[in-house]
Formats: sequence, structure tokens, C-alpha cells
Amino acid sequence: MMLFCDISLAARIERAETRLIADSSDASRARRGDTLGFALPYAGGVASFAEPDSPLNKVAGLGFEGVPSPADVDRVERAYAACGAPIQVELSTLADPAVGDLLTGRGYRLVSFENVLGRTLDGFQGEPPPPGVQVRRSGDEEFGPWVDLVVDAFGHADNQGVPSHEDFPRAVVENAIRDMAATGAWRLLALRDGAFAGGASMRVTDGIAQLTGAATAPEHRRRGVQSALLSARLAAAASAGCDLAVVTTQPGSKSQQNAHRQGFSLLYTRAVLVRTA
Repeated sequence: MMLFCDISLAARIERAETRLIADSSDASRARRGDTLGFALPYAGGVASFAEPDSPLNKVAGLGFEGVPSPADVDRVERAYAACGAPIQVELSTLADPAVGDLLTGRGYRLVSFENVLGRTLDGFQGEPPPPGVQVRRSGDEEFGPWVDLVVDAFGHADNQGVPSHEDFPRAVVENAIRDMAATGAWRLLALRDGAFAGGASMRVTDGIAQLTGAATAPEHRRRGVQSALLSARLAAAASAGCDLAVVTTQPGSKSQQNAHRQGFSLLYTRAVLVRTA
């Protein structure tokens, strides 16, 4: 059954996203042992700067607890300006429209979109992986190889769908993956014929399983690895008592197609608004 998303459900998902970004940004500073950057509460959301060029540098969760005051907007814009960084706001289409009006009036420019998909987990029964593919939790002793696998595969993006407007240095991607894992995300590893073929992660927040990334090594693509990683995470989330799973994808991408095959519905889109440094 298709899942309908109302404003209340979108607010719940955006709260989970806010916590994920804030915790990951804090983990970035803990990893370095400094106080550079910030994760500032921002009208119910968060404004995060982890380190230069990081995918964790964003504003998330706006539009569900009122419109930011001019003083709040000034405070956040000064914080990014002090870091010499652009401001990227990922704004749900179910958020208060007044937020978009406020931001575009201050020079924020629409550059892209991303889709948020979800499915209920009540009674979920996953399919077995294809022959030769095994998915399991990745132990701490495999953390380094797991990170390497995910980062390497991240650099060979699928060319289906709308391309991302972002391109990150490898070292920064590796740092962000380590920081998100440090927030308590579950790590899964896929093997194909005994070889490391793919990796994925998932974080549980207030009954929501956030599928926080998955990657398949180029030589193992089109072999069911990505779908097996997705099914295994959904089964783990259902066993953990989650009632909802969500994933963010590029519009029209292979990841979105795989999610639809696993029963996900498009819940809403986020408009990506950027104000340059």
C-alpha cells in the first residue's frame, strides 16, 4: 500500500533528520578534538557546519515550528560567513511556505531537489538475497575496510536520474561517513561470492529507520547487491520495533527505483536553496 504523508508525518521525519545532522556535526568536532564549526538550533531545525566542503554543512528541518525570526536568520548567516561557507537549506515541500518566501527574499537560490521516500514496516518480510550474496552486520574490526568500500563506491555514482549538484573530495566524504557512523548508525556489509561487494548504514530515531547511505562496488553492480542491502536493513529495522523507514534519493535515480521495488512511496521533495558565501 502506498504511504500518504501529511504535515505531521513530514515534521516527524524532519525532526529525525535534524537530530542526525546535529549529532554527525558534533561527531566531526569530537573526531578532530576541536571546537571549529557549529550545530546551531534554528527554528526547530539545525544549521550545521562540520568542516570545509562537508556534506554535513546544511540547514535541515526548517518550516515545522514557525518561521525563523530576522535575528535567527542573521545569526545563522553570520556563523556561515565566519567560516567562509555557502548556506545550503534543504526545505521540505510540506514546510511552511513562508520560509521559502523569506529565504528567496534574502538571496537564496534554488539549485536542486531531493526526494524523501518512506514505507511502513508493519509485517515486513524481506526477500532472501540472490545466490552468492550475503548481507550481515559489519563488526568493529571491519570498520576501516567498510569505510573504504563505501567511499570508493560513492566515487562511482550511478548515472541514472538527475545528477547531484554536489561533488565532494574523497577525504571529506570519508570523514562524513565516519562521523555519521559515530552517531550510532548500524553498519551492514554485503559480500558476493565471498568478496566485499557493498556497504550500507542505518540509524534508528524515535521509531524511524533512516537509511543513511548504501554503495555497491562497480564490479558488483547489477547483481542484486543494492536491493539485498536495502531488504536487510528493513528487516533489521522491523525487528528493532521501527514503524517507518525513510530514504533520501536523487530524483529518478537507480536508488529511487530500487526503493520503489521494496515498497517505498514518494512522501515529499526537498528544495535545495543555496546562498553563496
